[in-house]
Amino acid sequence: MTAQSTLLLLVRHGETPTTGKVLPGRAPGLHLSERGRAQADRVAERLTGLPVHAIYSSPLERTSETAAPSASRTGLPLHHDDGLIECDVGDWTGAALAELAALPQWQGVQHSPSTFRFPNGESFTQMQARMVGALEVLRAAHPAAVVVCFSHADPIKAAVAHAMGTHLDLFQRIMISPGSVSAVEYVEGRPPAVLMVNSTAEPLSGLRVP
Repeated sequence: MTAQSTLLLLVRHGETPTTGKVLPGRAPGLHLSERGRAQADRVAERLTGLPVHAIYSSPLERTSETAAPSASRTGLPLHHDDGLIECDVGDWTGAALAELAALPQWQGVQHSPSTFRFPNGESFTQMQARMVGALEVLRAAHPAAVVVCFSHADPIKAAVAHAMGTHLDLFQRIMISPGSVSAVEYVEGRPPAVLMVNSTAEPLSGLRVP
C-alpha cells in the first residue's frame, strides 16, 4: 500500500429483535438483541492487532451500540456521521417485510433499484451518493490510516457495489450480514479495491494496512 492509502472497514450493525422481519428505516428506539450485542463484541475482538485510527457510526441506536465495544477496546472516541445512516424508507418505515414483498413496487426494490424511490423517502441512487460521498470525506480526512465505519446493510452494499464498479441495479446480489465486516482500500489517484466482503469469522489483523 502507498503512503496515501486509507483502509475503510464497513461494519453492519448487529442483529435487533426485528432483523429479517421489519423494515426499520430510521425509526428511533431500535436496540440490539442479545445476539446483536454478542456480534458487536466479536467485531471489537476481531479488530485486535489493527492500527485503528478512527471510529465512525451512523447516529441510530443499533449502529452506535454495535460500535461501542470497538471504541472501548481501542480507546478511541466514537464519532457519529449522518452520511452513514440507513436509507430513509419513508412511508414504509416499520412495515413488515412479508407485507412489502407482496407489493408490486417490491419488484423495483429487488430488480431495478436505480429507478426506485421509497414513498416519501430516499431513492437508492441518493442513498448511494450520500454513502459514497461520506466515505470519500473520511478517506480524505484520514490518509494512510485504518478507519472503522458502522452502518447499515443497504448503504454498505451500495458502497461496495460502487467500489467494485458494479451497477446499482445489481447491488442486491451482495450479501451484508449483521455484524459483518467489508474492507475497501482507497488509494489516491486509483480506483478503490475491495479486499473483503461480508466477513464474520476470521481475525482482521491479516488485512493489508497503511
